[in-house]
Amino acid sequence: FKKSYNFKIEEIKLNGDKTINSILDNKLKFIKTSDANVSKLKKYFINLNTKKEKKVISKDSKGDPSKFEISILTNYEISDNQKLLISREIEQTNIYNNNSDKFKLEQSEKTIIDNLSEKIAETIISSIINLNDN
Repeated sequence: FKKSYNFKIEEIKLNGDKTINSILDNKLKFIKTSDANVSKLKKYFINLNTKKEKKVISKDSKGDPSKFEISILTNYEISDNQKLLISREIEQTNIYNNNSDKFKLEQSEKTIIDNLSEKIAETIISSIINLNDN
């Protein structure tokens, strides 16, 4: 479903993790779609820099990883016509159990990355909505 916003994302510049950037771009892209009143909408430019880290949090008695943590760090800047309005850093993390089935482990990591990236996209959209309400 599409929400209607009183602004438009004119351009998104992406650096960093390709998987995360792809998710963020897809989430934010629908706000780039043109509308009938597009000339009246405020236009914003977004710069994103993402980084993903996977760490071992705990090990079992044999020294094998039992818990991991994935963290996604996103630096973002929002500007309108050359003026920087927001520059922030968001970090989303998730701790999960290891799985002896490597395919299942990969699938659950993919789901975690999707979910964390969606939360980041929502945070970015919220900060633009807050800008617009001022």
